[in-house]
Amino acid sequence: MTAAVGARGPVAWRKVLDWVAVHSLGLALGLMFTLPIVFVFLTAVMSDSQAFTEDLWPREWHWGNFLEVFEQAPLLTYLGNSLLYSMLATVGMLASSIPAAYALAKLRWRGRNVVFLLVVGAMMLPPQVVAVPLYDTWSGLGLTGTLWPLIVPYFLFDAFSIFLLRQFILTIPQSYVDAARVDGCTEFQALARIVVPMARPGIAATALFCFLYTWNDYFGPLLYLTRTELYTVPVALKSLVDTETQSGIGTMFAMSLVSLVPIVLFFIFAQRYIIKGIATTGIK
Repeated sequence: MTAAVGARGPVAWRKVLDWVAVHSLGLALGLMFTLPIVFVFLTAVMSDSQAFTEDLWPREWHWGNFLEVFEQAPLLTYLGNSLLYSMLATVGMLASSIPAAYALAKLRWRGRNVVFLLVVGAMMLPPQVVAVPLYDTWSGLGLTGTLWPLIVPYFLFDAFSIFLLRQFILTIPQSYVDAARVDGCTEFQALARIVVPMARPGIAATALFCFLYTWNDYFGPLLYLTRTELYTVPVALKSLVDTETQSGIGTMFAMSLVSLVPIVLFFIFAQRYIIKGIATTGIK
């Protein structure tokens, strides 16, 4: 019996090595993406004096940094502001980009290619180029210092989202749309009943990109938000650190770690939705 157990040992070890060899690339990528999170966590439980040293492991575990996030700064308020900004911007992006992408992908009208080139050109335009005239416009409307200058533009135009959705809608066979038109559907009905359900993977991916971009946006909130109670998480992170004394480093990293939770939850939800959409798209 001992010999049998000893024989199974090398076989089991060989299976482990085979599994590691097959999944080596995935393990390497997983490790590469996990290490920054581990670094943030270890820095979050360090003292301020150790945070900028060569030490990678805390000498003392300062778990109180996570409590200071809620005591020193109104973290829930900052998270709520970021969530409000990201959610409304994502809803506005979808409401404006889906019809525009459908018009560019499935409708035939004069000047369509010119408009598409303008959309591509707008993607290449850095946001800093139009920051001054936009700020002057919002200032004239008396809306600076609020979240409206950050949210409203997504209800009007977002070049990257239109481009991404248009490219995905092009992969939907034209015969589906033509069949809907023959059955008496209007263009809006064809969009709502045929194209949107079949474009769910592209819509979910575009929504994920928009949510992540707005959640991590630093330039826009820094430009328009002047009141501390309206700060989003990226701007609030900078306000936690005293640049002269280099204090608050551990608290800043702790806040960064806590602020990852909504992003991870949203990504998990979007990932499941994308997989479900890919599995059912075009299969009847």
